[in-house]
Amino acid sequence: MRVISNPAEFKDLIGQELGVSDWVDVTQERINTFAEATGDFQWIHLDEARAQKELPTKSTIAHGFLTLSMVAGLPVFTVEKMTNAINYGCNKVRFTNMVPAGSRVRLRQSLQAADDMPNNGVRIIAESVIEIEGQDRPAMVAETVVIYYS
Repeated sequence: MRVISNPAEFKDLIGQELGVSDWVDVTQERINTFAEATGDFQWIHLDEARAQKELPTKSTIAHGFLTLSMVAGLPVFTVEKMTNAINYGCNKVRFTNMVPAGSRVRLRQSLQAADDMPNNGVRIIAESVIEIEGQDRPAMVAETVVIYYS
């Protein structure tokens, strides 16, 4: 995992890959838990028998927003000298492929921009790509925005 000494160092890394996370299992249990948390109970996520008959994946699929939310929990780098970090949002998000239950995903991030913010902050914009093991097309591509404070 890449170690970044402090938020200001991001400005020297624009255009570079920040890192790639480990693979993580997308289990049916994880999908069910997300459905409970969000109230999104659409059958394509929960009804395994119907999904096997009607979906091209032959299995249920993860919620797109579950895929997006996993970005926060798939670390690709660490920042040593910071007081906190705030998820600031996304500029663009596209769900480009279905994530079947039982697959494995990982995060690949590249730094697009780094700008100074008030109160010793640095706002970064990263291209965040959720890759699916064994597939060429990623599950999601997003521009994620985080502010790191020193």
